[in-house]
Amino acid sequence: MGKVVALPVRPRREPLLPNGVLGMLLFVLAEIMLFAGLISAFLVVKGLAVEWPPVGQPRLPVEETAFNTGALLLSGAALAWAQARFRRAPSTALRPVLLAVALGGLFVCFQGVEWVGLVREGLTLRSSTHGSFFYLIVGLHALHAVAAILALGWAALRLAEGRLRQDTFASVQLFWYFVVGLWPILYWQVYF
Repeated sequence: MGKVVALPVRPRREPLLPNGVLGMLLFVLAEIMLFAGLISAFLVVKGLAVEWPPVGQPRLPVEETAFNTGALLLSGAALAWAQARFRRAPSTALRPVLLAVALGGLFVCFQGVEWVGLVREGLTLRSSTHGSFFYLIVGLHALHAVAAILALGWAALRLAEGRLRQDTFASVQLFWYFVVGLWPILYWQVYF
């Protein structure tokens, strides 16, 4: 028998992106493609229309939604503030995370109020292509917003327990920044 030779142990290198962040990045890229397709279809239909919105359909509440957009953008800023605090002292990041959750919740609630008003004015999924596209695109964004708010709430609970890891927080942030960053594009394309 020959002599046993020990091979040198290489130190384990950290991946360029943690698995959770990479997974969320791939998910966000897929969702960007989904929304790009929806917006493209909407713009084609709108461009071919003689009049937009169609006759008998209400105009969308641009001013009220501008306020709502501001709340959502502020929630993104609050989360960036939370990240800066998390790096220095994780326990100090809880309040800005909760502020981001509250502002996101405000956004979703006001969107719901807006929808109720639009339904009362006759804009429904079946009233026109305008209504169909509006509720499909904005509703899908609202679904993403609710999921991201739940993820932020979960992250806040883990943070309060002292068990939130940086890579986990980064994954949740990436999802929320997608929701926040997508909205101004949807607002500009759908509401104007």
